[in-house]
Amino acid sequence: MASRKIRVLVVDDSAVIREMISDFIAETSDMEVAGKALDGRQALKVFQDVNPDVVTLDIEMPKMNGLETLEALLAMRPVPVIMVSSLTQLGADKTFQALDGGALDYVAKPDVGRGAAEALGGELLRKIRAVAGSDVQHILQIRRERAKKAKARAKQRRVAPVEKPVDSSIQLADKIIALGISTGGPPALTTLFEGLQSPVPPIVIVQHMPQSFTKPFAWRLNSISSLNIKEAETGDILKPNHVYVAPGGKHLHLMPCGRQAKCRVRDGDLVSGHKPSVDVMMRCAAEIYGDRVLGVIMTGMGRDGADGCGAIRAAGGFVLGQDEDSSDVYGMNKVAMVEGNIDRQFSLDEAAGTIMVQVKRLWGRASVGA
Repeated sequence: MASRKIRVLVVDDSAVIREMISDFIAETSDMEVAGKALDGRQALKVFQDVNPDVVTLDIEMPKMNGLETLEALLAMRPVPVIMVSSLTQLGADKTFQALDGGALDYVAKPDVGRGAAEALGGELLRKIRAVAGSDVQHILQIRRERAKKAKARAKQRRVAPVEKPVDSSIQLADKIIALGISTGGPPALTTLFEGLQSPVPPIVIVQHMPQSFTKPFAWRLNSISSLNIKEAETGDILKPNHVYVAPGGKHLHLMPCGRQAKCRVRDGDLVSGHKPSVDVMMRCAAEIYGDRVLGVIMTGMGRDGADGCGAIRAAGGFVLGQDEDSSDVYGMNKVAMVEGNIDRQFSLDEAAGTIMVQVKRLWGRASVGA
C-alpha cells in the first residue's frame, strides 16, 4: 500500500514563485499541493480548509507579513513551516526572527530564472521531506524554554555587561574546536554562544546557509556572545576566544600557519551535498591539528560532517554530538553517532558547559591562568 503524500500549502505573494514551487511539488511522487495563498490572511483561511502537513511561507507579503502569519499559523496548530526568504540582509534578519519564532527551516528565494531549480526544485523539496512529520509542539516547547533562559541571561548582562575577552589564552592557540550544524542551527547556536565563555581555543563553524546570510548571522551571534565572532575571510589567523563562521556558498579550508592555522575561503563543487561543507572543514582541521581537535556535530539533515567526525577521531581528536531529544532534526549527528564517530553526546541546554568541561579536560594545563 502506497504511503500518503505530504500535503503542502504554498504561500507567496509572487505568482511566479508560487507557481514555480507548486509545479516542482506536483512533479514529485511523494508530495502534493494542498493549497495556495497569495498573502497571510488568505493563508490562514486556506490553512483551516486544507489542513496541510507542511507550509512554505514567504516573508515579505502585503496585508500580513510572514512573521505575523507564522505566529498565527502556529497558534492555530503546530505545523512545520519553511520560510522562503529574499537574498538580502533584511531578508536574513527576518528569517532569523522567524526561526526564533518557530519556523523549522528556510530557503533563499532566487532571482527568477537563475538558480530556481536548485533552490526551489531541489533544496526546498529536500527540506519539506525532512520536516514533514516533525513534532513541532515539542520543538516549540524547547524553544520557549530557551527563550526564557536567554531573557534571564540578557538581564544579567545588562546588570553586569560582559566584555569581549583579550587573547590571553596563548596555550590554547594551537588547538581548535571544529563545529558543524545545519537545520535548526541558528537558534541552537544562539543558545550555545549565549553560554560559552573564555578561555576556549579558536572555533570554526560550518552552518549550511546562503551566501548573503552568513555575515549578518555572525554579527547576530557576536552581539549576544562574550566571544569574538565573525564571518571567516581568507587570511584570518585562528585565535583563541574567536569564532569564524564559514561564508555561505564557499568552502572553508584551513591552511597551516606554524602550529596554528589560517582560513582560506574557496569556491568548488558541492561536497556531501553542501557548500560550505562540514566534511571539508573538519578534514582540514584533522590534518593540521591532529589530536588537538575537539569536533562538535549538531542538529541538521543529511550526513555532512559524519565523515569529518571520523577523520577527527582517526587523527586522535575527540568528538561531541548533540543528542536526539534536543535536536530539531536528528540527522547529521545521528549518522555520525551510528557510524561510531562520536565519543559523547550532549543536550543543547548543556552544550556550552559540556564544551568548556571538555576543553579543560583535554587541555586543562593549557587553560590554567588564561
